Amino acid sequence: MQLTAAELARYIDHTVLKADVTAADIATLCAEARAHQFASVCVNGSRVVQAAHLLEGSDVKVAAVVGFPLGAMDADAKRYETENVIDLGAQEIDLVLNVGRLKDGDDRYVFREIRDVVEAGQGAPVKVILECCLLTEDQKRRAIALAVEAEAKFVKTSTGFSSGGATIADVKLMRELVGPKFGVKAAGGIRDTATALAMIEAGANRLGTSAGVALVKGASAGNDSY
Repeated sequence: MQLTAAELARYIDHTVLKADVTAADIATLCAEARAHQFASVCVNGSRVVQAAHLLEGSDVKVAAVVGFPLGAMDADAKRYETENVIDLGAQEIDLVLNVGRLKDGDDRYVFREIRDVVEAGQGAPVKVILECCLLTEDQKRRAIALAVEAEAKFVKTSTGFSSGGATIADVKLMRELVGPKFGVKAAGGIRDTATALAMIEAGANRLGTSAGVALVKGASAGNDSY
């Protein structure tokens, strides 16, 4: 697979979500996103205002996580968090699915929670994080179906904060089940260009990573195409 650095950049959600992220870290993130024209930056809610200010006038979107990283809080809290980050300037939402409720077989709860966030997002694309490393094949299939039914825009492999990240198999399964027009985001452990391209070839049309700059530079590559 061949992509130029600029083409690869448009797949990337440039991400910092750790607990100790500072204002200086966000400034660096946004400067890098502007320089490389990434699809978005992905930040925690308290950093949305800063990111939106720093990216004003650019094509780089601000994505905010909701229910991060466990997804186990009450659904009303997720709805409020969504409303709040939208008011602060978020343009995309990365929502952590309630894994425990899915495992309980409480599909109605899971659907309603996703749907509430979609409605609270006021048209902002919602990416539903499944945390695939914690799910069986059947649970993944059910979660994907619920995200599609609730009119989210993406399914996403992982938070990057659990026991595993994106896999080719999970990306292929997502793309197979959602079809060609729905979004698939691979996230968790994508740290080099070869892995990024493999995820795209498997069906991902967005990549969540804190290594965006290394990916587009190709690390060891000495030219502008990979």
